[in-house]
Amino acid sequence: MPTPTKGARLGGSPSHERLILKNLATSLFEHGRITTTVTKAKRLQPFAERLISKAKRGDLHNIRQVAKTINSKTVNRPGEEGDAATTLHRLITEIAPAMAERNGGYTRVTKVGNRKGDNAPMAVIELILEPVSPKQAVVREAEKAAKKTAPKAAKAEETPAAEAPADAEAPAEESSEKDA
Repeated sequence: MPTPTKGARLGGSPSHERLILKNLATSLFEHGRITTTVTKAKRLQPFAERLISKAKRGDLHNIRQVAKTINSKTVNRPGEEGDAATTLHRLITEIAPAMAERNGGYTRVTKVGNRKGDNAPMAVIELILEPVSPKQAVVREAEKAAKKTAPKAAKAEETPAAEAPADAEAPAEESSEKDA
């Protein structure tokens, strides 16, 4: 059984909190970005990223788990007249393939200030649909390669260091033999 989160819940009860997270995730996948309170955005982020990871896997079991969570109402996307798609279909066919190159970090939370009425801290949570830049991928691969070769390089440095004194002694002996 998962450990419950500490502190106050978003709603009044655990079931209300689950419904809030389901509705926020559905709206996030439907619109691409939503404005909500910082607390809700921070609680939504790992929830939405797990759903995207399951949609990326694409097998029947994971798709059914996502379908159980997402409210699949019909959505008219901006810019496409007459073409209606469900939020679930959009998540599986558009969002998940766009995230194929990413290994995580599918969402971004940006604080935007306080709400006018009750001064609650607000944030925008949005999907990161830009592809991973090749420069970042090359840098990460170089770091991984450096980590893999670092232990080998350390062993290689130790070996010549052990051989160096033996080599240093040999010329000293040769010079003493020449003097004799």
